[in-house]
Amino acid sequence: MKPKTTPLITMRAGFDRLFEAAGYVSGLFLLGTLLAVLTSILGRLHPAFDLPGADAYAGYCMASSAFLALAPTLRRGEHIRVSLILGHLPQKAHSALDIGCHVVAVGLSVALAWFSVRLVLVSHQFTDISTGLDATPLWIPQLGMAAGALLFALAFLEQLMLLLGGQPLLENADGQVVGHVE
Repeated sequence: MKPKTTPLITMRAGFDRLFEAAGYVSGLFLLGTLLAVLTSILGRLHPAFDLPGADAYAGYCMASSAFLALAPTLRRGEHIRVSLILGHLPQKAHSALDIGCHVVAVGLSVALAWFSVRLVLVSHQFTDISTGLDATPLWIPQLGMAAGALLFALAFLEQLMLLLGGQPLLENADGQVVGHVE
């Protein structure tokens, strides 16, 4: 018998692909960080390899990598969770506390996303450029941070919807279900 497909399951599959793509892009930015650092080192050793602003580009790539990795890491249940108290609570209290924590997390992550996107827009509006030798328009490297913050808020919102719908969250690396099901 074919399992029943619900809107939550369909949503979950779409988010799986979106967050997995964000993880791969995060990895590419991590490689970009490596290349920028190596270029900076080679530029110090041999002037022909000098790339003005290589240190700044390494920082931009690192920030983009970190923010884009937030959602896939949360989705896999690999963020730090303090479950010492949750493990000792009765089922209903556990569920209520988990939902309450997710409500707070959604609020905070939405605020982070809002101000990250606003930062990009203001930087673009005022044509902010980096203070280094590269003179990069700042809204370009800030896009990675804003995209990562938006995906992080979306991941928390998805988890909250799953918890409210009584669905389990995904398993973490240890094979344990993250979240609580009544």
